[in-house]
Amino acid sequence: MNPSLRSVYLSVAAAFVLWFFIFAYPVGNFWIKLIFSASLLATVGLIASRRELKALFTFKIRHLWVGIVSALFLYGIFWVGKEAATFLFSFAPGQIASVYATRTQLDTVLIGLFLMFLMGPTEEIYWHGFVQRRLVERYGASAGILGTAAIYALVHAVSLNPMLILAAGVCGLFWGLLYQYEQNLIPLIISHSLWDVLIFVLFPMT
Repeated sequence: MNPSLRSVYLSVAAAFVLWFFIFAYPVGNFWIKLIFSASLLATVGLIASRRELKALFTFKIRHLWVGIVSALFLYGIFWVGKEAATFLFSFAPGQIASVYATRTQLDTVLIGLFLMFLMGPTEEIYWHGFVQRRLVERYGASAGILGTAAIYALVHAVSLNPMLILAAGVCGLFWGLLYQYEQNLIPLIISHSLWDVLIFVLFPMT
């Protein structure tokens, strides 16, 4: 097996274990566990991608507006999806509310800071800067994008919350397509970080 792919598969297996620890293991603070896990995976991604870091993080002015506009657009998608799911499925409001239950475990300002400066960057570094890039190199763009989005959704399956799993899949596909177009992590980090703060702190969908 290609060494780069081996590191992807091993780290994905570790992601499943870590997300089980986050969602299914009741001990510890949810946010601290999430930040630790995402940071660990991002470290793996940075080390494995050390030769491509300049290309991944070269900043252009357009990345700023691409990140902001895409975050607002994705928030709009989720708002429409939330309204549709609430209308179609009686279980949807309860499952959406359960996603926000973790906000009681930490001060809202701290959650916002963690989402903006840690979760957004670390998740993009790992999932799209490392996993998707390697899968696309091996299997092609379509399979790499869809495969990464599917894995990202399945990692959240341990939550036993279909709405969260679906949301993860939508986010994974959206940012996967954005990365494939931009070939740079800066707009994705801006988009992911801003979207996180919008949907979890500033304008939650509850």
